[in-house]
Amino acid sequence: MQLDPQIAIDSPFRSIKREDWKNLNGKVLHNFSSEDLDNLHALNEPLTNQEIEEVYFPLSHLLEIHIDRFQSLHQRTNRFFGKEESKLPYIIGIAGSVAVGKSTTARVLQRVLSMLPSKPKVDLVTTDGFLHPNQQLIEKGILNRKGFPESYDAKRLIHFLSAVKSGAPKIMVPVYSHLVYDVLPDDQHQIIEQPDILIVEGINVLQVNSQRPRKGHSVFVSDFFDYSIYVHASEKNLIEWYTNRFESLRATAFQNPASFFHKYADMSPEESHAMAVNIWNEINKPNLIKNILPTRYRADLILEKGSHHFVKNVKVRKI
Repeated sequence: MQLDPQIAIDSPFRSIKREDWKNLNGKVLHNFSSEDLDNLHALNEPLTNQEIEEVYFPLSHLLEIHIDRFQSLHQRTNRFFGKEESKLPYIIGIAGSVAVGKSTTARVLQRVLSMLPSKPKVDLVTTDGFLHPNQQLIEKGILNRKGFPESYDAKRLIHFLSAVKSGAPKIMVPVYSHLVYDVLPDDQHQIIEQPDILIVEGINVLQVNSQRPRKGHSVFVSDFFDYSIYVHASEKNLIEWYTNRFESLRATAFQNPASFFHKYADMSPEESHAMAVNIWNEINKPNLIKNILPTRYRADLILEKGSHHFVKNVKVRKI
């Protein structure tokens, strides 16, 4: 197995090239239909059976090792205390920049983990639902900072994760609509009912620092994770993917009069590109540099993407 020369010998990560990583698959073969692939990947994010087989099946096998250890510890702890308490969900956090493909990673991982021999129940929650409603962001003057740490209802998100790790039987989760660019009313929610595995996906779920002063002990979202993954790509690729996605949305979803971004529907491709670049430079890039990218090495595993959204390298924290 070849190690990435860019990783120092004393690095806490082992770096594995894709050619080596894919050989850890365990020879699991499963051909997803074109319809399955369409449901799993996001706009302008190509996904192939080869990518799933070579990247995500090995990842699911590695996670299976950690999950088995987690469940074994639960059983041994039950014996120690002489109680038979129900096992708690294993929580996996997925972080990374806007446009890097976190949602595709999360959905594919949800699918392949559900295919493990134990057939676990795997649920997926995105932190977009925990954004403050637009009206609150407008009142605070930070609507243009949506996605920054201060735009999230961190207390509500932590309360949700605490309930999950406390074994709550049924939890209602707020849902975000990208069409209306806002959190939906409370009567439109997602229900989480004691899954075996819960995936939590969001741009800054690994962040531990905040500009806001805290009183007493600080609790962070990542404190509830049993395993964390960071999806990484170069800024050059990120801005290309973001601008291409913006133009695709302008030509499709933005045409819907109900869309928050319908005002951009009549832009020319050149105007659309210029607007996307401006949004990236004014909002997404500062958030990436200040809040998201610094959390990369807090993850247990880093998926490094090359062009076309395909993973080229995997970094795994040593144990």
